[in-house]
Amino acid sequence: MTRASDVRIDDPLLLLGRLDGRLQASPCADVFLARSRLEGAATLAGLAGVPIAVRDLQDWIAARSPPPRASEGLNDPISVAAIFHLALSRDEDAKDPIGQATLNTLRSVLDDRAQAATYGRDDLAHFGPLWRQIRAAADAPFPCANLLSIAERTFALASLTAEPTAASADVISFDGRPLELPPRQRDRIWLIGVAIPRMLYRAGFTSRVIPSLILLPKFLPASPADLTLTLLEALGRVAQAGLRELDAIERATARILANRTVTRRSKAPLLARLQLTYPGLQPAAVARLLKVTPQGARKLLASMAPTEDGRRN
Repeated sequence: MTRASDVRIDDPLLLLGRLDGRLQASPCADVFLARSRLEGAATLAGLAGVPIAVRDLQDWIAARSPPPRASEGLNDPISVAAIFHLALSRDEDAKDPIGQATLNTLRSVLDDRAQAATYGRDDLAHFGPLWRQIRAAADAPFPCANLLSIAERTFALASLTAEPTAASADVISFDGRPLELPPRQRDRIWLIGVAIPRMLYRAGFTSRVIPSLILLPKFLPASPADLTLTLLEALGRVAQAGLRELDAIERATARILANRTVTRRSKAPLLARLQLTYPGLQPAAVARLLKVTPQGARKLLASMAPTEDGRRN
C-alpha cells in the first residue's frame, strides 16, 4: 500500500490527476481547453514535419493570416489545415459539454472543414481513411487501465500506419532516360498522436479529453516498455505545464474583471475570455460569437483596448 508520504510531488500521474481535478471546478476550464486544443495541434504539426507555434494558429483563427505555412512556398509533407481539421474531428462526438462548447465556438470563427478542403484536399484523401481506422482501433476497450496498455495500443496502431512496400517509382527524365526513385514516405506517427488524449480518457486517466496531452516522440522507441517510460516522462512535463497555464489563465481572468466596471448584461467579460484564447479577433467574428451588431462589436473591442496607464477601458 502506498502512503501519502511516499508519493512524490512531481509524480506524473499525480500531476495529471491534479490538473484533471482542477478542471472540474475551475471557472476557466473552457478557456484552458480551448488553448489546450491549439497547443495540441501545434505539437501534432511538429510531429508531422511542419513545425508551427500556437501564435500561428491564433493568427489564422483571427483572420490575420492564411493557414500557417500555406503561403510560404514550402514543400511540406502535409498542410497544417488538414492536421488541424483531423485534430478537431477527434472531439466531435465528445460528451463533455464544456469541450463541445469550445469546439462549437472555434468553428463559429473558423470553418476547419472548408479550410482543409481548400488547402489540404489531397491530404484529407491520403490520411482521412487511415485516421478513421486509427480512431476506431484506439477506442477499443483497454484490458488494463495503465500506461503500458496505451503503449501497447500505440505499437498496434503504428503497424496500421506502415507504408506499403514499393520498390521504386518509375520516372522518365527530360532526355528520355528511365529513372527509378524511392517512393515518397510521409510521417504518420502524428496520426496516432491525435488519438493519445482520447486513449488517456478511454483508459480512465482523465475525466475528459485534454487535447494538449499528445505525449508521443517523433520516433517510437524499441518496445512498449520503453514507450511507457517515455509517455510517463512526457505526461509529467505536459501536466505540469498545464497546471501553470491554468494558474495563468485564472490570474488573467481575475485581473481583467478587477480592472473594469461592467453591468450584469455586459458582454465585455465574455469577450475578454475569448480574447485570452483567440487574441486579435476581428469585429465580424465578435459580432457572430456574441450576437451583437458589427457596430456593437467594434465598440466592445475598443472598450477592451488598454488605456495610457495600462488598464483597460
